Amino acid sequence: MRAPRTHAAILAVVLSATMVSAQTKITAPKNKYDPKDDVKLGREAAAEVEQQMPLLRDDNVTSYVSDIGHRLAGAIPAELQHPEFNYTFKVVNVKEINAFALPGGPMYVNRGMIEAAKNEGEVAGVIAHELSHVALRHGTAQATKATPYEVGTIAGAILGAIVGGNAGTLIAQGTQFGLGTAFLRYSREYEKQADLEGSQIMARAGYDPRDMANMFKTIEQQGGSGGPQWLSDHPNPGNRYAYITKEAESLRVVNARHDSGGFQSVQGRLRQMSPAPSTKEATRNAGNTRGGGAPSNGGRISTNVERPSSRYSSYNEGNLFRISVPSNWRELPANNSVTFAPEGGYGAVNQQSVFTHGVEAGVARNDSRDLQSASEELVQDLSQSNPRMRRDGGWDRGTVGGRRGLRTMLTNQNDVTGRQERIALYTTTLDDGTLFYLIGVAPDQEFGAYDDVFDRVAGSLQFASSRRP
Repeated sequence: MRAPRTHAAILAVVLSATMVSAQTKITAPKNKYDPKDDVKLGREAAAEVEQQMPLLRDDNVTSYVSDIGHRLAGAIPAELQHPEFNYTFKVVNVKEINAFALPGGPMYVNRGMIEAAKNEGEVAGVIAHELSHVALRHGTAQATKATPYEVGTIAGAILGAIVGGNAGTLIAQGTQFGLGTAFLRYSREYEKQADLEGSQIMARAGYDPRDMANMFKTIEQQGGSGGPQWLSDHPNPGNRYAYITKEAESLRVVNARHDSGGFQSVQGRLRQMSPAPSTKEATRNAGNTRGGGAPSNGGRISTNVERPSSRYSSYNEGNLFRISVPSNWRELPANNSVTFAPEGGYGAVNQQSVFTHGVEAGVARNDSRDLQSASEELVQDLSQSNPRMRRDGGWDRGTVGGRRGLRTMLTNQNDVTGRQERIALYTTTLDDGTLFYLIGVAPDQEFGAYDDVFDRVAGSLQFASSRRP
């Protein structure tokens, strides 16, 4: 017969069980979509990615990343496994530190992410985080919270939000207004879920979860073309490094995997290649947008633009709102926004789309249901892409489309045209807390002919819901 276990052995078993049970329990959020809907969306969005983004055609690098990805995918817990999902892993040949996974399993890791990592565990940490978003079905969970749309029509909007930056906006152009509202970026709640679930997946796959925390610290410390793109879609829930490190203390790394020569070999192989372009450079031929983005639609910028007509035309935008604008303005739909501009007031300059006269109406997710805080956040976002933009006064309270709203004035020197312009910004919140904005733009010397027009357009807004915040 076996000898009885000693008290020390029994204590060790109890402690081990306690440590394992101490890990945070993560529950997938409410989701009205079927997993096969995730697969359909991911497949459609992946096709768009591979048309728009430059994939790295190197079998050694791709195989290395794929091996890490499949090792992690095999460690996803049973309750989050979806047999319909097909996890694939490809490398995008751009320099920004970024990675994204689409619903149903397609995942893309930027070359810049691999080059910035200090070891294989840091690469695994980013992949584990993105896999957790897929396994927890965060993309369609966010769609569940949003205005309902046909599932088959929102792939471009999902992609535009997850990819982020110029490329994302370009890919999502032409989708129905408002479809991408839920996908602008993951909520802090979902980010924390992906951090913690990703830590647990890492440990089961043999990686130290603290490498995830270290990689995120590296991302946060990067400037310029580095961290901001990833962080814009993955907001820090607060104390990210601390709570991932704490979670790691409760986890047991199974069959610990240490760096082989693979990581050094792949980084060395990348160093021998020509430097990766930026996402903007890689997608330059596709154009660019301002904020939500008005596509050029064949327009041409002119210094002689017809004044706004006194007659108005009404438009119904995605069953979300109605708006009336001067009848000589053209409708230019884009992802999460729609622009109305006169001939000569929109077009492409140096391969960048821009509008100089007219209005843009759009939606922006925010982390505050407070109107003024959300509006301030929008101004900060606009200032990041328009560094010469300045506030020209405080917030005036009033109504926008019959809802409680704010109005402020901005000035800007348009980097594309070189002209000084004035901007009237109107904001209000929708029933789900999403920020709705209306931006009126005109050159400084012509603004007198547009100021009252912008107020009239803002006053014409009629939202689909009769409820008021």
